[in-house]
Amino acid sequence: MGAPTTSYDAAPDAPPGTGPRPVRTRPAAALPWVVLALWIAVLAVAGPFAGKLADVQRDNIVDYLPAGADSTQVARVQQELPGGEATELVLVYHRDGGLTAADRTTAAGQAARIAAAHDLIGGQPRGIPSKDGTTLMYPVSTTEPGNDEKARAAFVEDVRTAVSGDGGDTAAGGGGGDRAEGAAGLTVEVGGPSALQTDMEDVFETIDGTLMVATVIVVAVLLILTYRSPFLWLVPLLVVGVAALATRAVIYGLAQGFDITVTSQSAGIMTVLVFGAGTDYALLLVARYREELRRVPEPYDAMRAALRGCGPAVLASSGTVAAGLLCLLAADLNSARGLGPVGAVGVVCALAAMTTLLPALLVLLGRRIFWPLIPRYGSEAPRRRNLFAAMGSSAGRRPVAVLASGAVLLGALALGAFNLPGTLKNEDSFTERPESVSAMRTLADAYPDRGAQPIGVVAPAAAADRVLAEVRATDGVAAAERGRTADGWTELSVFAEDAPESPGETATIEALRAGLQADGAYVGGASAQQLDLEETNARDRLIVIPLVLAAVLLILVALLRSLVAPLILIVAVVAVWGAAMGLGGLVFEPVFGFAGIDPGLPLLSFVFLVALGVDYGIFLMHRMREEALSGAEPAAAALTALRTTGGVIASAGIVLAATFAVLMNLPLVMMVEMGFVVAVGVLLDTFLVRTYLVTSASLLLGRRVWWPGRLSRRRG
Repeated sequence: MGAPTTSYDAAPDAPPGTGPRPVRTRPAAALPWVVLALWIAVLAVAGPFAGKLADVQRDNIVDYLPAGADSTQVARVQQELPGGEATELVLVYHRDGGLTAADRTTAAGQAARIAAAHDLIGGQPRGIPSKDGTTLMYPVSTTEPGNDEKARAAFVEDVRTAVSGDGGDTAAGGGGGDRAEGAAGLTVEVGGPSALQTDMEDVFETIDGTLMVATVIVVAVLLILTYRSPFLWLVPLLVVGVAALATRAVIYGLAQGFDITVTSQSAGIMTVLVFGAGTDYALLLVARYREELRRVPEPYDAMRAALRGCGPAVLASSGTVAAGLLCLLAADLNSARGLGPVGAVGVVCALAAMTTLLPALLVLLGRRIFWPLIPRYGSEAPRRRNLFAAMGSSAGRRPVAVLASGAVLLGALALGAFNLPGTLKNEDSFTERPESVSAMRTLADAYPDRGAQPIGVVAPAAAADRVLAEVRATDGVAAAERGRTADGWTELSVFAEDAPESPGETATIEALRAGLQADGAYVGGASAQQLDLEETNARDRLIVIPLVLAAVLLILVALLRSLVAPLILIVAVVAVWGAAMGLGGLVFEPVFGFAGIDPGLPLLSFVFLVALGVDYGIFLMHRMREEALSGAEPAAAALTALRTTGGVIASAGIVLAATFAVLMNLPLVMMVEMGFVVAVGVLLDTFLVRTYLVTSASLLLGRRVWWPGRLSRRRG
């Protein structure tokens, strides 16, 4: 080991700023300085690349669609047509009492100016009046912006600016939902698929920064409340920030080198994962380190003991999350498949930082970082009423009653899933109604016998005329027009007789697909995309969910050397997911007013709750196994594990739930729903399942919980 050297540390019970005292250390104690230097080098390299992550984020519609779906093929072909994907808008002029001649003159003049300023497909658009005379719509289509998202957004904004005057106030550019009534009573709105996409992208642009700031604030507040120290909370927060920066740099490199899909949605969820999971690992490590400082004289040795004690649990915990996320690679949905590696990289970077940089900083700062509650060597932990010891005692007295009542409660909550609303429509995707959605609702009311957005059809150029005739002859089709041709494909714009995303339009889409399949044509568009999303998510659930369960089970078996204990944890987290979804069914529509759920919510919430929720079971069961290995009887091992880990599990659960709850502040329904289900599920898992149900099951099974491992056969 080499001769000892001398270093300096503050007295164990001294506040920061007091004089140092000499202590005897080993040469290995220089390791923290080496680790710190390595991380400084990592930051120097990663910093410039982390800032470039936004440059490789893609939010094109194909990045959120199923890879093999018809609608995805249509979107890809449209992007390859001359000028790229068409930007399609609808100018909507409306007056409740009926449009006047001046209104029609205003509308025609604005349409003419837009046509003069931009290269529109078909030249100046033609107005289409509603039968009741209250509304006039002008379809506007152009390839001028091509596939450039910024150019498309600029075009939409330019059109909105062009119609913001002349004869009445408009909702243009203002968002906010309801149509603005001008003094003359005329309202003008810009809707259509491209306007909706632009409004969605405007929201996505704010996600990353909003999430980062909100998550940092939430984590900082919770760490201050947990540690009750003016200094300690800064260390894990700093380290998790370093992990987030390193994650962004690694993901940028993967996107450049392997072309993985990185969307604003996956980047935002990655931020939540890094801060949530990283803080959880920090809480567990710091709690164990504090214990060891009372038993071991030197911080370096105390940290080694802490890492030996909780390291396997942290490693297995991160392994379950990463493995669960990587199972998303089997999904057909592009956005879900891209989230897999993005989220896994975040978890791995959080693990690396929390098991290397955090220990190094804590050792270098010494005991004084815990001031004013410094854990002195040889001292006893402050005796306070242990809530989790009391909970364990209640579970120990009536384990059957506790287990049965908890199972009944979770089952009752899960029944709420039958009250979940249907699939979320495009127009219901925002918590606050933007202009594009308001325009489409105006069209749906004014044109009940005609779809307000086109169904996109692409057909082989050689069969275009035949396909067009077949389309026009299909039941439910109101009109169809031939568009552009390039690279052997011809684009058709088809309008259904029924409103967008209605059962009637869905039947028309299915009829078109059935009738045109033999011609090699594909049917897409916004409504078809929603249909494909629903079908693909149902398929992905059947494939990904078993993979996640199998991966998590294998890791638990390897850690706990048992089959029974892992099965208990798996059943528990699945029950939590069902209960959380049931709670969503009770509040999404009745309380939040949401008209539907995102098709990807069941799958993604399952992955997060199973992979993240099982973490707390790992922390509890691993400590229980430690106690059993030291000779404790099964009941004593279970209660000791709950008493010693209950507080840190509660703190970790609150932090993780709070970080996911940050998603509920975003103006997208799918993010609010995701944040609610995961946050509620984590809290149920933390305060009901781990505390009562897993402990009760362990008490009832005794040594059999470790079957077939050697602990199941040991006799006291």
